[in-house]
Amino acid sequence: MAQKWRVARLTSNRNSPLADKAALEQLALRYVERYATTRARLAGYLRRKLFERGWGGTGDPPVEVIVARMAELRYIDDRQFAEMRTASLIRRGYGARRIDAALRAAGVARDDVAPGDDDRAYEAALNFARRKRIGPFAVAIPDLAASRRAFAAMLRAGHAPDLVRKVLDLRNSDDFQMGEEG
Repeated sequence: MAQKWRVARLTSNRNSPLADKAALEQLALRYVERYATTRARLAGYLRRKLFERGWGGTGDPPVEVIVARMAELRYIDDRQFAEMRTASLIRRGYGARRIDAALRAAGVARDDVAPGDDDRAYEAALNFARRKRIGPFAVAIPDLAASRRAFAAMLRAGHAPDLVRKVLDLRNSDDFQMGEEG
């Protein structure tokens, strides 16, 4: 027996009327009022709704026109989305590679991304170490296996190897005071 949740729907939803331009605009407004989004995500959402409901208007569906109108009205702003997402991921402790991957997945163009700086990368690495209780924030002195796991975790979080070494070696440094960080 086929699993229905995996079978692509080839016909429109019988409970919903076919979408026209007004319905697409209404869907777009509802989406941007609920979520901080990008042009690419809004276009993908509208295309998915067209696939689910079907197109009842004349000509091609005006997805790109609606997305451009939402951007013109400043309901969506890829640059602002990139700044907010970057700040959020830095607070969570993610590095430049991981932030770049998240922005690409959200459909943010390269020219909408502000260049990163070393201070923010160091701050993000410290945030990650604090959150995971590794490096200078470890409760106990780690053995070799724990040190390797911490190093690998920071690499997976998107931090550069040199920065990871610098942060993990802070425990042995006189420059780092637990009471001053935070």
